[in-house]
Amino acid sequence: MGYRTFTCPIARDCGGCEWLAVPYTIQLRRKQAQVEELLGPMISGDAGELRGIVGMKGEPVAYRHKAATPYAHAGRGRIACGFYARGTHRIVRCDDCLAEDPRARHVLNAVARVAARQHIPAYDEDKGTGVLRHAVVRCGYATDDVLLTVVTNVPELRRAERFVAAIREEAPEVTSIVQNVNTRRTNAILGFRNKTLWGPGTMRDKLLGCTFEIGPTTFYQTNPAQTEELYRLAIEGAGLRGGERVLDAYCGCGTIGICAASANDAQVIGVERVEGAVKAARRNASMNGLDEKCSFVAADATEWMAREGRELRFDVVLMDPPRAGSTPEFLDGVASLAPARVVYVSCNIETQARDLELIRRNGYRIESVTPVDMFPHTKHVESVAVLSRR
Repeated sequence: MGYRTFTCPIARDCGGCEWLAVPYTIQLRRKQAQVEELLGPMISGDAGELRGIVGMKGEPVAYRHKAATPYAHAGRGRIACGFYARGTHRIVRCDDCLAEDPRARHVLNAVARVAARQHIPAYDEDKGTGVLRHAVVRCGYATDDVLLTVVTNVPELRRAERFVAAIREEAPEVTSIVQNVNTRRTNAILGFRNKTLWGPGTMRDKLLGCTFEIGPTTFYQTNPAQTEELYRLAIEGAGLRGGERVLDAYCGCGTIGICAASANDAQVIGVERVEGAVKAARRNASMNGLDEKCSFVAADATEWMAREGRELRFDVVLMDPPRAGSTPEFLDGVASLAPARVVYVSCNIETQARDLELIRRNGYRIESVTPVDMFPHTKHVESVAVLSRR
């Protein structure tokens, strides 16, 4: 299809969409070339297949269903919000963003207006004073849910009921409001404490027909449309025909494992070190009627494989590590389980390339690699690598 080329009045200052002026077809070609350059020799060495990149089916806009803003004092009782200019802590105002779900920026800006009217001071990061630090909005892809998380520098928000009422009036699309407390002098947006101010304190969304509950600190992909493509490729690569036992390592709140169990009659064990994520995964499995197909363990995956995993037989290992990739110890643990297939979903092809070398040395060959464009207008590319035991 023919794509439009977009312009944005703050693109130069914001820097978030560094390829916004590049036609989308050329963006996809560049990303394909990145993967070819980095992974191509390994793929061809194994007589595997580098497949064509999976780009967005429609226009590559409004794909980000999670958005955030910092807040700062702007003088005359106003509060600044938007994006930090690249490489600075100067806030560039943003009224709407091409890349985001249209609901998101409207809600974030509404928080600034309400806080200014109610004399809730913005955070001063130099002094460590003030109240309002950030806000994060998550918008449903397959639902109308909108979860607003307001990050404060204080444990109690004075006149919280009045604040909530004003937000609901300014942004009626919001379905729940949570206060997150972050009193640390840090660049991290979220703190460790959450307090529900209104609504359920969570939102729900769907991927591949499965329903998921998402909280303020839950890891959930930003681009759900492309996440479905990513998960389809991973499940297809797993070659599930029914009855297989699958290890979902780095399982988070269980999204990929639950989708795999729902699509095929597989038994899934998910391992995740964050206890809150494991509890969410168990709730999500129950919500989808998959209690008997999915179980989740709160543990370090490397330690769990060495301690308990060897007692079980796994046909497939699904792994979706963070940007830093995996570790040699984890990959040795996977090899010791000797699954027939390993499916490696990556958000950083450089660390994936490093890890694939280790997996190959442990007796596996690359069958296929498929790049996926999760973040149009950026240089970022993800990929799904499918490996089989030699």
